[in-house]
Amino acid sequence: MNMNIINTGNEQGQSISVVGDTYRILISGEQTGGNYAVIDMLVVPPGGGPGPHAHKDMQEMFYVVEGEIDFKMQSGSYTAKKGAFVNIPLGGAVHSFKNKTDTVAHLLCTVVPAGLESFFKEIGKPIAAGEFLTPQPPTSEELNKLQQLAEKYGQKLYPPNFLD
Repeated sequence: MNMNIINTGNEQGQSISVVGDTYRILISGEQTGGNYAVIDMLVVPPGGGPGPHAHKDMQEMFYVVEGEIDFKMQSGSYTAKKGAFVNIPLGGAVHSFKNKTDTVAHLLCTVVPAGLESFFKEIGKPIAAGEFLTPQPPTSEELNKLQQLAEKYGQKLYPPNFLD
């Protein structure tokens, strides 16, 4: 494992567009020996965010930097506003989040162990720092690829209305 201090400047880290959201990998599992990864979810546009999913072997934590996000879990729902922290524990709790406002939200996501950032790299499109791609509805081919890659990375996807 790398024993050096790692510094990621504001223009560094891989930027990717993931289903209409803009993410930047601040530190990857490759840099932490697989222990954790930190993803700056710079742009979660109105209507953005993943549908119901679970990853039983990964803990996922979110800090809301700007805006607000509605989190849904099997245990209920929660509106996380600027400054809020949300923890999705190990064990496979089904969860989702959506930006239901008309302004962009900004989240900082930490995953333990790493791996989610590799999933994002594989399903996303590399973009330049500061670039934003307009969300496009996924094709059936893209949805099929998303399902296959989710399973590859230990995730299970659920129908959009699963938590309703």
